[in-house]
Amino acid sequence: MKSLPLAGFRILSAEQYGAGPYGTQFLAQLGAEVIKIESPGEGDTARAVGPHYLRENESLYFQSFNLNKRSLTLDLSSPEGKAILHRLAAQSHALVNNLRGDLPKKIGLTYDDLKDVNPALVCAHLSAYGRDNERTRWPGYDYLMQAEAGFLSLTGEPTAPPTRFGLSMVDFMTGAQMAIGLLASLLDAQRTGQGRDVDVDLLSVAVHQTSYPAMWYLNEGDLIPRTPRSAHPSVTPSQMFRTADGWVFVMAQLPKFWRTLVDKIGQPELARDPRFVTPADRLAHREELTAILDDVFKQHPTAHWVQLLCGHMPVAPVLSLDEALDNPHLRTIGMIDTVAHPDRPELRVLASPIRLDGKRLPNRAGPLLGADTDAVLAEAGYSVADIAAFKNRGIV
Repeated sequence: MKSLPLAGFRILSAEQYGAGPYGTQFLAQLGAEVIKIESPGEGDTARAVGPHYLRENESLYFQSFNLNKRSLTLDLSSPEGKAILHRLAAQSHALVNNLRGDLPKKIGLTYDDLKDVNPALVCAHLSAYGRDNERTRWPGYDYLMQAEAGFLSLTGEPTAPPTRFGLSMVDFMTGAQMAIGLLASLLDAQRTGQGRDVDVDLLSVAVHQTSYPAMWYLNEGDLIPRTPRSAHPSVTPSQMFRTADGWVFVMAQLPKFWRTLVDKIGQPELARDPRFVTPADRLAHREELTAILDDVFKQHPTAHWVQLLCGHMPVAPVLSLDEALDNPHLRTIGMIDTVAHPDRPELRVLASPIRLDGKRLPNRAGPLLGADTDAVLAEAGYSVADIAAFKNRGIV
């Protein structure tokens, strides 16, 4: 593979848990040197998240978000720790944090705090609610954002209680958007020599993801309801259907796919049925069409229908998580990788979804707590005696 695009860039990150580490992992996989700043002794809280561990306080959860990084333990609340941070910032291109909104200024992680040390430094802040409003001091998590941004009202069956995503998608979206903002600002800093602050917050990103339903409401007062079978709000048939052994998701989003569907399943007369001629007709008679198609799809297992329709129209099996991860197609496309960890020589991880020159990005296991402290400090110019003194005083 050619040199990775972010090779030569150094990014410091005072990060923990999910959202920030998710975003910086992309940067590390793209070749940046991401130095993860962790508190001495405890480290990232994600290290203690169970139920599965490689050793005490070294969790599989942590490995999900910290591939390809280095770990530096550093007490940022101490004067000596701040002095070390300043020396490292002078030699870096960006500094990331995903702390509570009021903490970056208190600790000294903003551009104003560091511009004299490094005028080109990009300081990226990921918080729950932002750094400049009445909620600045509020702690917050993904699930709360899904609740307040309306996600729960859009998810699940119409008769079910409000339902969240099964994954922390707001965390992941926010981490990814932080990385985008950081990269754009880093590009500008390379041109101008001037860094800046970059801010993203969980609630803003969650609201932004409401996208077209938000546009419909803001401009037309139209609120989309939850639909049965995870159906598309305005197109049908575009939903799950029962099969002989489970479910299949079929999406006849376009008229040509509707015609393909009825022909392939041996029901061409449905295209001539007055109830189903136009997209508007089909939407108006969604329940009747669902019942008819259920009767058809229940005649064979899911695999039969996927094989019949795949490549001709959008279709997918509805899989459990274990079935999804054991899907042979993931091996074909290289989405499952193996890295060497001190406690597990063949640790299975997810590959980056990004490919460069047709190849997946290389991975290495997430670091043990403080694994790179000595090396990072030595590279910054500290002597062996300096580093030993820092350790004795609990600075690192």
